[in-house]
Amino acid sequence: MTISGFPEFLPGEQITFNQVIDVIRKGFERAGAVPIETPAVERIETLSTAKGNISKEVYGLRRLKAEEGDDATDLALHFDLTVPLARYVAEHAIAVHGLMRYNT
Repeated sequence: MTISGFPEFLPGEQITFNQVIDVIRKGFERAGAVPIETPAVERIETLSTAKGNISKEVYGLRRLKAEEGDDATDLALHFDLTVPLARYVAEHAIAVHGLMRYNT
Protein backbone atom coordinates (compact mmCIF):
# COMPACT_ATOMS: atom_id res chain seq x y z
CA MET A 1 0.00 0.00 0.00
CA THR A 2 1.42 3.39 -0.99
CA ILE A 3 1.83 6.25 1.44
CA SER A 4 -0.97 8.83 1.29
CA GLY A 5 0.00 11.85 -0.81
CA PHE A 6 2.72 10.01 -2.75
CA PRO A 7 1.24 8.70 -6.00
CA GLU A 8 2.40 5.49 -7.58
CA PHE A 9 1.47 5.14 -11.24
CA LEU A 10 1.32 2.12 -13.50
CA PRO A 11 3.23 2.64 -16.78
CA GLY A 12 0.13 3.67 -18.77
CA GLU A 13 -0.93 6.11 -16.05
CA GLN A 14 2.58 7.58 -15.90
CA ILE A 15 2.59 8.14 -19.66
CA THR A 16 -0.77 9.96 -19.42
CA PHE A 17 0.47 12.00 -16.45
CA ASN A 18 3.64 12.99 -18.34
CA GLN A 19 1.57 14.05 -21.37
CA VAL A 20 -0.62 16.29 -19.19
CA ILE A 21 2.47 17.84 -17.56
CA ASP A 22 3.97 18.46 -21.03
CA VAL A 23 0.84 20.33 -22.17
CA ILE A 24 0.91 22.48 -19.02
CA ARG A 25 4.69 23.09 -19.31
CA LYS A 26 4.39 24.14 -22.97
CA GLY A 27 1.57 26.53 -22.07
CA PHE A 28 3.69 28.16 -19.37
CA GLU A 29 6.66 28.44 -21.73
CA ARG A 30 4.53 30.05 -24.48
CA ALA A 31 3.55 32.66 -21.88
CA GLY A 32 7.23 33.35 -21.11
CA ALA A 33 7.65 31.29 -17.94
CA VAL A 34 10.99 29.60 -17.25
CA PRO A 35 11.68 26.38 -15.36
CA ILE A 36 13.37 26.67 -11.99
CA GLU A 37 14.00 23.50 -10.03
CA THR A 38 14.65 23.75 -6.32
CA PRO A 39 15.40 20.85 -3.98
CA ALA A 40 12.54 19.16 -2.14
CA VAL A 41 14.63 19.43 1.03
CA GLU A 42 15.63 22.58 2.91
CA ARG A 43 17.41 23.23 6.19
CA ILE A 44 14.96 23.33 9.08
CA GLU A 45 16.27 26.73 10.20
CA THR A 46 15.46 28.18 6.75
CA LEU A 47 11.89 26.89 6.89
CA SER A 48 11.29 27.86 10.52
CA THR A 49 12.60 31.40 9.99
CA ALA A 50 10.13 31.91 7.18
CA LYS A 51 7.03 30.51 8.85
CA GLY A 52 7.55 30.59 12.63
CA ASN A 53 5.74 27.57 14.12
CA ILE A 54 6.23 24.77 11.63
CA SER A 55 5.47 21.70 13.75
CA LYS A 56 2.47 20.70 11.60
CA GLU A 57 3.78 21.82 8.21
CA VAL A 58 7.25 20.25 7.97
CA TYR A 59 8.41 16.64 7.81
CA GLY A 60 11.89 16.32 9.29
CA LEU A 61 14.45 14.04 7.66
CA ARG A 62 17.56 12.31 8.87
CA ARG A 63 20.20 10.15 7.30
CA LEU A 64 20.27 6.63 8.60
CA LYS A 65 24.05 6.56 8.42
CA ALA A 66 24.90 10.18 9.13
CA GLU A 67 28.49 10.64 10.13
CA GLU A 68 29.49 12.56 13.22
CA GLY A 69 29.45 16.29 12.55
CA ASP A 70 27.20 15.84 9.50
CA ASP A 71 24.82 18.82 9.43
CA ALA A 72 22.45 17.01 7.08
CA THR A 73 20.44 15.80 10.07
CA ASP A 74 18.68 19.18 10.29
CA LEU A 75 16.79 18.80 7.01
CA ALA A 76 13.09 18.83 6.21
CA LEU A 77 10.75 18.58 3.25
CA HIS A 78 9.43 22.01 2.35
CA PHE A 79 5.68 22.61 2.58
CA ASP A 80 5.31 24.86 -0.47
CA LEU A 81 7.53 26.55 -3.05
CA THR A 82 7.69 30.03 -1.48
CA VAL A 83 10.70 29.48 0.77
CA PRO A 84 12.78 27.53 -1.78
CA LEU A 85 12.16 30.20 -4.42
CA ALA A 86 13.09 33.01 -2.01
CA ARG A 87 16.30 31.18 -1.06
CA TYR A 88 17.07 30.51 -4.75
CA VAL A 89 16.60 34.17 -5.68
CA ALA A 90 18.74 35.34 -2.75
CA GLU A 91 21.56 32.86 -3.46
CA HIS A 92 21.69 33.51 -7.20
CA ALA A 93 20.97 37.25 -7.06
CA ILE A 94 18.56 37.11 -9.97
CA ALA A 95 16.09 39.84 -10.80
CA VAL A 96 12.56 38.70 -10.06
CA HIS A 97 10.65 41.62 -11.54
CA GLY A 98 8.48 40.06 -14.20
CA LEU A 99 9.88 36.57 -13.53
CA MET A 100 7.40 33.85 -14.38
CA ARG A 101 8.51 30.45 -13.22
CA TYR A 102 7.13 26.97 -12.95
CA ASN A 103 8.23 23.89 -11.10
CA THR A 104 7.44 20.38 -12.29
